Amino acid sequence: MSDEGVWTLIESDPGVFTEMLRGFGVEGVQVEELHSMSEEETSPIYGLIFLFKWRPGEDPIGEPVETNNVFFAQQVITNACATQAIINLLMNVNDPKVKLGPVLEEYRDFAKHIDPASRGLVLSNSEKIRQVHNSFGRPTFYELELNTPQYEDNYHFITFVPVGNKVSGELDGLREFPLEVSAIPEGKSWMEVISPIITERMRRLGWLFEVFHSNEVIHEFNNSSEDSMTAISCSTSWLCSYRRENARRRHNYLPFIVEILRILAKEGRLVPMVEKVSKTKGKCNRTS
Repeated sequence: MSDEGVWTLIESDPGVFTEMLRGFGVEGVQVEELHSMSEEETSPIYGLIFLFKWRPGEDPIGEPVETNNVFFAQQVITNACATQAIINLLMNVNDPKVKLGPVLEEYRDFAKHIDPASRGLVLSNSEKIRQVHNSFGRPTFYELELNTPQYEDNYHFITFVPVGNKVSGELDGLREFPLEVSAIPEGKSWMEVISPIITERMRRLGWLFEVFHSNEVIHEFNNSSEDSMTAISCSTSWLCSYRRENARRRHNYLPFIVEILRILAKEGRLVPMVEKVSKTKGKCNRTS
């Protein structure tokens, strides 16, 4: 079966997001996991990307705004939610230190004068964006028909980003328009404004931290001061770690696994191991 036009499912991981940005040619930003809404950062935060358990009938935050002021693309294809979230965020970053690179600049220049639904179609038909996205999908080798539960959790990404003196919340590709959360009072940062709003929504909807994950898009450290050089060292270490993890995601471990199983079978150890696991599983099922 041809994979032409297919978007694969990718992980919500800061390493995936950061290397994806490099694949697009983006410069000046990186993605990190946000552990607390109250933590202080040494670099400006350009936006927040939240992964949460989607529930039908949830009320949106904020009021609809004109798409002339906020770049927003609707999601028109499956499995592109993560990439769409980070692209929606980047299109609203107004900082000369951030370079979008040729791939996203081409998309922005073509899509900025059309409506959100058409922007989503343009994005979905961008072969360059799709190729970078798909390069982070886990390799699959067999199609198995497994008994899946009737109910499965649906997870979804939304973006919060400051635009001018406003906070645009719920740049949600499943909606028809972007939403404005709040104005940013003079003397306050946008993170100070958005923090209590998000915290209250989590409390009201009963979201738990194990099903509510967030990433922040921040400015890369590039100053020459001693403190900044220390930060660069830490950042470089993270980037190296991201590359290693992404290489593991892409690697085909199947030949290794098959060879291990073959050796265990040849030595007469495979069947006893399987029987032991089956017995243990049976005991757990009886006691649960």
